[in-house]
Amino acid sequence: MSNERRFNLIKTDFEQHEKRIFPRFPVCYLTFKPDQGTRAHQIKDISFTGMQLGIADDQYNEGQPLNGTVHWLGHELTMHGKVMWKTKGRVGIEFIKRAELATGLKSFLSEERLIAALKPLHRVDYGADLPAKLKYWLRSDGPVEIFVWKHPDGELAQFQVLLLENFVEWQDGQGLKTGRIMSKRNVDTPLLDEDEMVFRVDEGVDEDKLQRVRSLVGKIPVDLLTGDAKEFLVRKLS
Repeated sequence: MSNERRFNLIKTDFEQHEKRIFPRFPVCYLTFKPDQGTRAHQIKDISFTGMQLGIADDQYNEGQPLNGTVHWLGHELTMHGKVMWKTKGRVGIEFIKRAELATGLKSFLSEERLIAALKPLHRVDYGADLPAKLKYWLRSDGPVEIFVWKHPDGELAQFQVLLLENFVEWQDGQGLKTGRIMSKRNVDTPLLDEDEMVFRVDEGVDEDKLQRVRSLVGKIPVDLLTGDAKEFLVRKLS
């Protein structure tokens, strides 16, 4: 996977957006079961304001109310939402009654739970080859993904942390960059399923995003991320 493909800059008169393409893991334990219907859907993204579902057919319409239960590793959360947009294979849901959901979401998406659900996908053989320069890939289903890339000589070259709707990146020679994830869509290739993400770049570095990511990375067990790699990320995030 070339850098040109992974990092494609889009400029507008008012905002700066950038595109990233990452490998996509096919299994997700974070699901949503609607009140009306028997089929559960994988949750591709979730935040405190909404979620993105993977769907297999054209069963939802924009503006449609959608209520149900989010399931994740033995935990459940009842939610009320509305379909805001739809594309092939995905729909975007905005949460309503957010005040009622706030406490439940805070517990459901707590830092402790996100860390406990992290999996080292760079060690998992799921029938697809990882990009050659990807050294570490940690994933907590929809809410968290961490990608750490290396130079040809093995030295760490860059990393991206996706934490709910937040995006934090460090690149060798360019430093830190923060932003907000604006969209995600499937990119199917002959060799590997991928996600294309577009994020809005912050003007300057958002210290609040950095602090959230720094706190999470600092608590990752060393059996998931080696001590040297973890120290490297924490240092760059500082």
